[in-house]
Amino acid sequence: MSLSIVKSVLSGGVVEIAPRGEIDVDTAYEVREAIAEVLAKGRPTRIELNMRLVTFIDSVGISAMVAGFQTAEVSGVKLVVTEPSRFVHRQLWVTGLLGLFGAPEPYYAGAPAPEVLPGA
Repeated sequence: MSLSIVKSVLSGGVVEIAPRGEIDVDTAYEVREAIAEVLAKGRPTRIELNMRLVTFIDSVGISAMVAGFQTAEVSGVKLVVTEPSRFVHRQLWVTGLLGLFGAPEPYYAGAPAPEVLPGA
């Protein structure tokens, strides 16, 4: 399976990078390049790496994410992971990197939206 990446500008100057597929030795550079491109075009308030559609990530992919995090940090931009797939969440947890990326909760397809309580 190949990797595709969609970049979107969200409200408040946030840029979302959403990879889809497998991030491995053959495709990890694409994640690094996507982050570098966003930073080359300007300084977003935050970069959100939406990992919901990532089905597999290996150590090279994890390394690319860490490199992207460091590149963003040097530029004064916070990079966080949002909606990691269960596989990605587990890999970040096992490697001890979950906290580095904002300790996101795993994305569960079909999960009901959290209930908002009155006055919350």
